[in-house]
Amino acid sequence: MKKAALHNLGCKVNAYETAAMREMLEKAGYEIVPFQEGADLYIINTCTVTNIADRKSRQMLHRARKMNPNAVVAACGCYVQAQEAQGRPADECVDIVIGNNQKKDLLQILEQYAQRKEKAPQKEPFCRISDISRPCGYEELHLTKPGEHTRACIKVQDGCNQFCSYCIIPYARGRVRSRSLDSVIREVEALALSGCREVVLTGIHLSSYGVDVQRQAEKEGTQKQRPDAGHTDLLGLIRAVHDVDGILRIRLGSLEPGAITGEFVREAAGLPKLCPHFHLSLQSGCNATLKRMNRKYTTEEYYEKCRLLRDYFGNPALTTDVIVGFPGETEEEFQESMAFVDQVDFYETHIFKYSRREGTKAAAMAGQVPEDVKAKRSRQMLELGRRKQAAYEKGFLGKEVEVLVEERICINGKAYQAGHTKEYIKIALDEEENLQNGIRRIRIVNDSQIIH
Repeated sequence: MKKAALHNLGCKVNAYETAAMREMLEKAGYEIVPFQEGADLYIINTCTVTNIADRKSRQMLHRARKMNPNAVVAACGCYVQAQEAQGRPADECVDIVIGNNQKKDLLQILEQYAQRKEKAPQKEPFCRISDISRPCGYEELHLTKPGEHTRACIKVQDGCNQFCSYCIIPYARGRVRSRSLDSVIREVEALALSGCREVVLTGIHLSSYGVDVQRQAEKEGTQKQRPDAGHTDLLGLIRAVHDVDGILRIRLGSLEPGAITGEFVREAAGLPKLCPHFHLSLQSGCNATLKRMNRKYTTEEYYEKCRLLRDYFGNPALTTDVIVGFPGETEEEFQESMAFVDQVDFYETHIFKYSRREGTKAAAMAGQVPEDVKAKRSRQMLELGRRKQAAYEKGFLGKEVEVLVEERICINGKAYQAGHTKEYIKIALDEEENLQNGIRRIRIVNDSQIIH
C-alpha cells in the first residue's frame, strides 16, 4: 500500500478540495499518513493570494522533496495556476503540476505520470493545467465524511468576476462557476448520514452562486421553462440545504455587501437553521480607498447592509476583513477607515497589511505605503478589533445560548468539552457526560466560559 501525505495552504475552498483529494486516494487504496518523512506521494494544495502565500507554497514543495527525495511531489492549485499564467516554469523539485479545475482527475494524472516514468525518465514535470481564463464547467469534487465530526465546509462555487485591483484570484481561479443544486444536496445528505450536524457553504465568491446559471438561462431564453429557476441563487440554495434532515446548522462563508438585500435578509431570517453569523467583506472604511480597490460599494451602502442584518437577526455576529496600507492610503484615510470600523461594531475584524502582488493593478499604483507605516496601522486596527470582540462577547453574559459540542480540550490542566454558539463564540463546558455532536443549551454566567 502506497503512502500519501497531503498539505493544504489557504482558504476553506482549498481545504475542501484537499479533503476531497484525500478521499479519492483512500478509495484508491492509498494509506494517508502525516505530512512528514516516509510518504511515497506528497500533495501540496497551494495558495497565491499574497506574496507570502507564494513563498509558503514554495517552501512546502521543497520540504516535501527534502523529506523523501524518491517520492512523487505534486503541486496543485492557485500558486501553480498563477505561475503558468505568468509564463513561469514549475519549480524544479516538483514531479506533477495540477492546476485548478483539474484536481478531479488526480488518480488519472497519477497513473499517466507513472506510465510516462516507466517509459523514460523526464526532466520536465508532468503538467495538467488548463487556461482558466476561458469558460469552463464547475469541477465536481465530493466529500462523504467531514474532516471534523460536527462541521463540514461545502464548496458550492468557484471563480470570481470582480477583479479588485489588489487581487490575483480571478487569474488563478477563473470566472464564476456554480455547482448544481442536486450535487450540493446529495453531498449534504451523505454528510448528514455520517453524523455531520453543521455545514458551511463556501466558495471563492459565494455571493455569485447561481449568477452564471441565471445568465446562461437568460441568454438561451429558457429562464421561465427551468423547473429549478427558483433555486439558482444563494437564497434558494440555503433553503434547499435547510430541508435536509440531520443538518442542524447552516453557516455561510464570506459574503459581498451586494448580496445583502431586503428580500435576502427577510427570507433568511425565517430559516431557523441559518446561523446569525455573517462575514461581510469590507477591506476599507474609506470611500476613496474603496474606489482605488475597485470595490463595488460605498461605506454608506455597507453600513445599510449591516443595519438590515441587525434589524432582522437582532444581535448577529458581524465579522469582516480590512486591509491597511493600501497604495495611496494617507493617514487621514486610515483614520477614516478606523472610525468606520469603530462605528459598525464588528465581532471580529481580520486585519491584513497590504501585500504588493505582482500581476495586479495595485502593484503598479503610486503611493506605496512603507512597511513600518503598515505595521503601525495594523497594530492600531488590531487593538480596536480586540476591544470590539471583547465588548460583543461581554454582551452575552447572563444569556442562554445553544452550543454545538465538538471536542474535548484541556485548559490549565482541567478537561472541558468545547463547542460554538450560532454566533461562533467558542464555549467551554464543564461536563462529564459525553456531549459531542449534540446541542446543549446553557447560560453564560461568567467570562471564563468563553474561549478566546
